[in-house]
Amino acid sequence: MMPAARESLLDAAYAALTRRPWAAVRMVEVAAAAGVSRQTLYNEFGSKEGLARALVRREADGYLAGVERALGSHTGMPERLTATAEWTAVAARESVLVRAMLTGSWSERLPVPTLSAVPSSSAVPAQRRADGPLPSPGEFVRIVRDRAVAVLAGPAAQEDRELARSCELVVRLALSCVAAPPGEGGVAELVRGVLVRQAV
Repeated sequence: MMPAARESLLDAAYAALTRRPWAAVRMVEVAAAAGVSRQTLYNEFGSKEGLARALVRREADGYLAGVERALGSHTGMPERLTATAEWTAVAARESVLVRAMLTGSWSERLPVPTLSAVPSSSAVPAQRRADGPLPSPGEFVRIVRDRAVAVLAGPAAQEDRELARSCELVVRLALSCVAAPPGEGGVAELVRGVLVRQAV
């Protein structure tokens, strides 16, 4: 199957999820919305659970790609960390799946994927990856922290404990803004305040 068709099916599944709880989403409607047969959908994802895992994996990948863009979009350390925190808050606000992944709060409306890998017999490489383990909220914090440290410190990243601590604080602050959105000044003002106190 062409990657574009897989993306169309994932888009259709996500659109269906925005309209009704995952339990009420039907495979036949996802296939029809993407313009493919139901058999093609099953060939690609194996089952509705496989489709859910692929959908969650795509959202996770999209969030982490956005982290990379945020870290690469500026030159100064405070600006890069602020952009990362802002992206985290925006991504969680715009995607119910990203919000659930980052907070661990899966509502009954959403598919609840297992964090551990599931046995995969899929011939589709992207599906075998989707069937792999999904990071927990704590693991997402560590992934983003470690990527930020690697970008900011380069080869010396392993030795800079203070930078790692500041990066983790920024990520956790962003997640707190997901749970309780900040007022005037937003995420950026909060992050700048933390970084000034940390003397980053």
